Amino acid sequence: MDVYGFDPVTFFTFFLTLMRISVLVFLLPFFGGDFAPPQVKACACLVLTLAVWQRMSLPGTAMPAHMFDIGLLILGEALMGLTLGLCVHFIFAGIQTGGEVLGFQMGFSMVALADPLTGARISATSHLLYMVSMMMFLALDGHLFLLSALADSFRIVPIGGLAYNAPLVSTVLSLSADMFILAIKIAAPIMAALFLVELALALMGRAAPQMNLLTMGFPLKIAVGFFFLSMIFTLMSTKMEDLITDLHPMFIHLMQMGK
Repeated sequence: MDVYGFDPVTFFTFFLTLMRISVLVFLLPFFGGDFAPPQVKACACLVLTLAVWQRMSLPGTAMPAHMFDIGLLILGEALMGLTLGLCVHFIFAGIQTGGEVLGFQMGFSMVALADPLTGARISATSHLLYMVSMMMFLALDGHLFLLSALADSFRIVPIGGLAYNAPLVSTVLSLSADMFILAIKIAAPIMAALFLVELALALMGRAAPQMNLLTMGFPLKIAVGFFFLSMIFTLMSTKMEDLITDLHPMFIHLMQMGK
């Protein structure tokens, strides 16, 4: 007699739902790394799992009988969460890459900070753009769009229904390529301004060789760089708003290809 009313199918469905959500949550910029304690991340995963778990259903006939099939289901849910998490991470990685290019052009390549998400060493401008973009993402309710897409993922791609095919992999690779395009769009205006500063310093060096342009060039490039950096925040907010608006349709498109 089952005293505790334990149902293996129900527990397995809950575990698979937790697997998809936990991988996505731990990859999110505002939950990943050392931003939040592990206890907070675990509680967030459990709360989100309990919120969407009642909408799931795994009939007893769909319960795999072999351990290998069970492992494939767990791996499929982990890959589903990884795919959705990477799509969001590509946006912030593109902004960080643009900040790294700006830091190199402004002379901040020797000033490095520890990235709280990955632990890698990044420039000061990269960390600044990352924090500003994350605040914009939260202020524009990007996390709500993300949670809505996560809930719809269980409706479009049921548990155990993910199929990694060529179109899905091609789309993920295309999104990774867009990361570098976003970095160039962010860094291009400031790179052009700094190029003009370098050109002006070169002409001054030719006209007055006795001037110490090395000591004057570094603060000048930093001042010009931060001046134009403050001007692209409006551009970043517009770009971030467009990315957040396209976040839900992009997730739906990815999941429909993975069916």
